[in-house]
Amino acid sequence: MTSAFSIQPVNRFMRDSEPVKRPKEFACFSYDDDHQFHLGDSSMKWYYPPPLGVDLSEGYESFVKHDDSADEHLDSLLKTIASHEKETGKPIDAHVVTWRGMMTKIMAAPFEDRDGFEMNATLYRDCIFIEEHHQHKEASRRAQDSQPWSGPIPQEVMQFWGYKFETLSTLPKPWGETSRDFIESRDKRTVNNKSQYCSVVRTGLGKSIICLGGEVDAIWDSKPQAPGAPINWVELKTSAEIRSERDMDNFERKLMKFWIQSFLLGVPKIIVGFRSRDGILVKTQEIDTTSIPGTVQRRGKIRWDGNTCINFASAFLEWLRQTITDDGVWRIRRRPKSPHIEVFQVEEVGHGSIITEGFMNWRIKLSLSQMELPEESTA
Repeated sequence: MTSAFSIQPVNRFMRDSEPVKRPKEFACFSYDDDHQFHLGDSSMKWYYPPPLGVDLSEGYESFVKHDDSADEHLDSLLKTIASHEKETGKPIDAHVVTWRGMMTKIMAAPFEDRDGFEMNATLYRDCIFIEEHHQHKEASRRAQDSQPWSGPIPQEVMQFWGYKFETLSTLPKPWGETSRDFIESRDKRTVNNKSQYCSVVRTGLGKSIICLGGEVDAIWDSKPQAPGAPINWVELKTSAEIRSERDMDNFERKLMKFWIQSFLLGVPKIIVGFRSRDGILVKTQEIDTTSIPGTVQRRGKIRWDGNTCINFASAFLEWLRQTITDDGVWRIRRRPKSPHIEVFQVEEVGHGSIITEGFMNWRIKLSLSQMELPEESTA
C-alpha cells in the first residue's frame, strides 16, 4: 500500500514560518585524507581568502577523488551518535535522524521537481532513520553520464572547480599558525576531497526534532567553548559570474540550495567564488545566510520562498511520522515532475542496512543500563 503527500498546491504552505529550533552542534566527526573515520574535529579547516585570477582547472590531473560508489549508509553518523550517548548516558531525543542532503531535497521539493529522489527509511525506537537509496543514486548518475555533453569544458573538470575553490580558500590550521609559504602556495596544493569535517546537530522544524549530520567546509575563527553555542561556520560555493539578467535568475535558483544547506546546519556565512566561463576565479562575495530569502523577495522575481520550504518540510515530517509506524524498510520517493511524494514499505521486518548491528547492540545496552533495579526487600 502506497501513501502519498501532495506537494501541490504549493500556496497552502505560503505563510509565516513554523517554529524553527536553532541548530546546535552536539558532536562531530572527521574523515582523514584516506577517508578513514575519526571522532572529533581533526579535519576541520579555517577559511582564508583565496587568491583571485587562479585557473580552477589547474591540478585536475592530480585530483585525489573520493570514490563514493560504495554505500556508506548512516554508519558514520550512528557511530558519532552512539559515542555521544555513551558520554551522556541517555539516547538523543529526535524524531528523525538523517543526513543534511536528505533534508535539503525535502525542503526544496516545492520549487525543485526536475530530478526527483528516492530514500530509504526505518522506524527504530520511536525515531525514523532516513538515508539515500544508493541504487537509485547510482542509476541516476549513470543516466546523467550517458547524456551527450557539448560544452567546451568536460563536466568532470567543471565539477572539480568547486573542490579547487575549497582548497584555495582553506587552511588546516588558523592563519597565525600557518607558514607564509603554505598560504602563498595554495594554488599548487593537491586537491583531495576525501578529507571532510562533519557537524552533527540537533534542530527542529515545527513539531519534529531532527538530528542531522553534514559536511562543513570551514570555520571563520574558532569554536566557542560553551556547548551548543553558535559557531561561525563558512560554506564555500562557486558560481558563474553574473553578466546578464538570465545569469541572475540562474544564480537565484542556486541560492535556494545554498540557503537550505546552510540553514539546516546553522552556517551563518556563505562565500561564493564567482568564476568566468572557462574557470578563472574572478571575485568572491560574502553572503549572510539569513539575508538570502529576503534578498530574493525584494528582487521581485520570486522563484522560491524560504517560509514555504520550512512549512512544507514541517508538514511532510509530521505526516511521515504518522505514516511510518511499524518496523521494516520504507521507500520515500518523489518521481521527476511528480506533484506528490510517495511512501511505501519495501521490507516488512528488520531495518535493512540502515541501522547497523553495532548501533542496535549499543541501544540495547543503553536501555538495560537505564532500567531501575528492583528495590531490595527490608523485611
